Amino acid sequence: MRNNYIVKILLLLGLAACHPKAEHPAHADAHREPAMDSNVASLTLPVNTRVVASIPAIRPESGTRIYASTVNGIVTYDTRNQTSVASRVAGRIERLLIKYNYQPVRKGQLIMEVYSPDLAAAQRELLYVARSGTEMLTAAKQRLQLLGMQPAQIEQVLKTGNILYRVPVYSNSDGYILEKSAAGPAPAATPAAAPAGDGMGAMSGGSTAASTPTPAAVASTPILLREGQYVSAGQSLFTIYQAQTLVAELAFPSQLAASIKTGQKILFFPNSDENAMQAGTIGLIEPVFKDGVNFTRARVYLKDHGLPVGQLLTANVPIVYTFGWWLPKKAVWRLGNRAVVFRQTKDAYVPVLIETGIVTTDMIQVTTNISDWLVASNAYYLVDSESFIKTNSSMQ
Repeated sequence: MRNNYIVKILLLLGLAACHPKAEHPAHADAHREPAMDSNVASLTLPVNTRVVASIPAIRPESGTRIYASTVNGIVTYDTRNQTSVASRVAGRIERLLIKYNYQPVRKGQLIMEVYSPDLAAAQRELLYVARSGTEMLTAAKQRLQLLGMQPAQIEQVLKTGNILYRVPVYSNSDGYILEKSAAGPAPAATPAAAPAGDGMGAMSGGSTAASTPTPAAVASTPILLREGQYVSAGQSLFTIYQAQTLVAELAFPSQLAASIKTGQKILFFPNSDENAMQAGTIGLIEPVFKDGVNFTRARVYLKDHGLPVGQLLTANVPIVYTFGWWLPKKAVWRLGNRAVVFRQTKDAYVPVLIETGIVTTDMIQVTTNISDWLVASNAYYLVDSESFIKTNSSMQ
């Protein structure tokens, strides 16, 4: 019996040794996980909100700067010297001598003939007044002149008694003729003599030029007017552009609109020859809204330029900037139409949205007040992954 009792005691002691008393879970975790240092904790933040890097920090530059901005343009006709050709009577086009747009014409050249019942009625009245011997003969002649008849034609009617049913319409200027309803770029041109007119005088006055350039590479299109078509009295049918004075039209983006003014000097050259640099002065500035885009159009009036109509241009415009701060382009990261810099805060860089202005070859204008900031000199090295772009795309 005693031996059995001793054996039971030994067994109980052995089981106790195999199963030690369990510690409290909280105390066990405390022994397994050491306390984290605050310097290490900053390194565990997500890279899309805070970046620890050894990239040098720079301060933004300020002060007045002058940069030459590049804009595009085209040589076109000066609309100040364009004239309009209209029919003075209502009627039907019996004869049409203009076949295509930008056809060269001379002052006094016959453009078309219009059959007009009103003109025939006015001539019958003229013959009646002439036979009656009344004092209204002068008024009847003036009425026919207002309807487009020449004095020589009126005297011919009085002499022969035959009525003229066609009213001649003449060009009132030298230049290129364009149908009113037509649209499109003007053709290139080289100086050459225009075809002579038919010797008849013009119905109305207009400026006279020594010669009219002939299109060298005319992108002509047939006119829509046809013989037999009816026109109204006073209806404007054609526009005549004079090629002796041309303009260079330059398109400026909206951010440059406030920086240009009339009288400002610019340099421009044809896209085909960068060495053919010319100087000009802005003579007109006008805002334009076209195809859903706002921009500013500036006109440079050309003299002795030797450039053809339709020539594409590139212009360099010096613009003075007296506001904002400047950073290298590589210090700014683009997120679509927004911009981000990495501002230094203690021992790390934090991405911050900024507002920007113009972009030069190597610098970017910043309109946000960053005068007391230190920013990373190269933002491209701090962009970790696509998560940064997604995170900051919702920042306002």
